[in-house]
Amino acid sequence: MTSDISQRIQRLAARRRGTDRMVALDAADQIEILSKSLNEEGGWTKRAASQPFTRYTLGAMQEVGPDYTRVSLETAQRVRAQLDTRLHAAGFQVEFHVQGSVPANVHIRGVSDVDLLVLDRSFLTYDRGGLVSAQGGYKNPTTLSTETVLTRLRNNAETSLEAAFPRASIDKTGAKAIAISKGSLARPVDVVPSHWHDTIDYQQSRQMEDRGVTLWDRKARLAIENRPFRHIAKLGAQDRMTGGGLKKAIRLCKNVKADAIEDGKRIGFSSFDIAGAMYHASISALGAGIVYELAILAETQRHLDHLATDSAYARSLWTPDGTRRIFDNEDKLAGVRSLSIEMDALAQAVAREQSQVLVGRATPTWQEINEVLARSNV
Repeated sequence: MTSDISQRIQRLAARRRGTDRMVALDAADQIEILSKSLNEEGGWTKRAASQPFTRYTLGAMQEVGPDYTRVSLETAQRVRAQLDTRLHAAGFQVEFHVQGSVPANVHIRGVSDVDLLVLDRSFLTYDRGGLVSAQGGYKNPTTLSTETVLTRLRNNAETSLEAAFPRASIDKTGAKAIAISKGSLARPVDVVPSHWHDTIDYQQSRQMEDRGVTLWDRKARLAIENRPFRHIAKLGAQDRMTGGGLKKAIRLCKNVKADAIEDGKRIGFSSFDIAGAMYHASISALGAGIVYELAILAETQRHLDHLATDSAYARSLWTPDGTRRIFDNEDKLAGVRSLSIEMDALAQAVAREQSQVLVGRATPTWQEINEVLARSNV
């Protein structure tokens, strides 16, 4: 951990209050964020007053304030309403859903981008090995392609956004999404043209979490299928089993990564993959955080160290939505090693704050460190 802990606490507070992303907002929204930021958060800011590493850790685990999250979702709904009216008028059959870290409640910023899926309902793909397909349930084959359908949808969505939000900043250069911010929008929104893909599981269950979503990467000229609602559902179910410990661990990792990047380090390990990696941590160890919150730090350090030192195990892990291996390239393995080193340093510093015995020890063992963290009641 290169930077001074006081700097990290200041950055953490700025991320949570949204003052780190003022550039993404217009003047009126900047004033609102600044006004809110003057009201100091309670909770984590009042805990472990003389133990800054502990205070940082506790704060890094907590969810973003509900008012910030509400504004993010309301902004996405404003964009949705405008697109719904204009795209329907242009002859499109569309529906909308939010995906990503905000609905999953693992976002770490008061001013968070919201991913808004715009799904063209007139076109879908499906797995031919599924039940509905075998029963002849899909009719009216088409010669259209994902590229054709989603390019047309994207072009019309860009035009609609320009007409609906003339003062907003609209970035149309993204491979998969249109980014819109400022103007009358209180939060940035990423508009993602897409269509449904009916997986084998969905054809059996008819549950939305089993349904796939296909995007078009126009730079790579590649259709990409994922299952965002299964990802959210799996994280939620596992988090409930850990009494909230899983999502606290994910937020902790994301905050530590953000601070490491601020210190000039490179960690090639996405937020999505961090969530997937921590999904495989010990349920019982994370669950101990219900009583001993620092036990979450202990398990996060242990699990990241396991991933960093056992690449065969890391490569065996799948994303919670079951679409791919998490560690499918060397850059991600290097990224988790870098994140593990950062978490090692944090765990050592917090343990020393919690135990006078460890203060005088030059090289305490990991067993000693994790026993202290697992038993500390802050």
